[in-house]
Amino acid sequence: MDQRPIGVFDSGLGGLTALRELRRILPGEELVYFGDTGRVPYGTKGKETILHYACQDVSFLRTFDPKAIVVACGTVSANALEELQRENDLPIFAVVTPAARAAVESTRNKRVGLIGTSASIRSGAYEREMARLDPGVRVTARACPLFVPLVENGRFRPGDRVAELVVEEYLTPIKDAGVDTLVLGCTHYPLLMDTVRSFMGPNVTLIDTGAVCANHAADTLRERGLLAQREKGSYRCFVSDSIEDFTHLASIFLGEPLEGEVERVEIWRY
Repeated sequence: MDQRPIGVFDSGLGGLTALRELRRILPGEELVYFGDTGRVPYGTKGKETILHYACQDVSFLRTFDPKAIVVACGTVSANALEELQRENDLPIFAVVTPAARAAVESTRNKRVGLIGTSASIRSGAYEREMARLDPGVRVTARACPLFVPLVENGRFRPGDRVAELVVEEYLTPIKDAGVDTLVLGCTHYPLLMDTVRSFMGPNVTLIDTGAVCANHAADTLRERGLLAQREKGSYRCFVSDSIEDFTHLASIFLGEPLEGEVERVEIWRY
């Protein structure tokens, strides 16, 4: 039993999809979320910058004495996880390994699509992990740099012509490759899931990286006896930029009204 909170962070609002899943499967946990909205997106940055930002994000969350941290950011997971795990003495969970495992278990024809930020795709992390799990899997990867700003600006719903055109532009080569599974390699992308599913068709399984990471973290904490013993937990949200902009969209990511006040953090201090 461990009553300490679980920390969760992302470059912006996308990690709220992982927070939502953690609240669903671990309703008794206290959660602390940090969205680095002042520096979003991470996916256009170089590896050293991504690592620098991620270390600051973790340093801030560690002020709450968390029992674990969930890296709800595909870009950080693909580019900085090993360094974060080496430098911190607590469990740090990320999206790459559980998402790769889910894709390998899902595919029937061994053709998997992968979409993510430019930095995630450039890292090759998802492809390496899938090759380790099953060398026979063929991965068709595509960077989708416009997806995060679309989602952060609320342009993701079916019927939004801009979102539909961008989805078609990015995903046509993946659809043409005949994949039967598509990894949404960024936690912002589940907001585009309906639009993506409409384009890819009903026979393609979509892997929500935030959800599979949250389930992996929950299973591991349960196995280690680190879950809290309380009936109902809560969460707190922190951002590095506009509170108003975050509050406006957060309820859409969470699928419910936002609880409590959002606080702004001078993340450069950490």
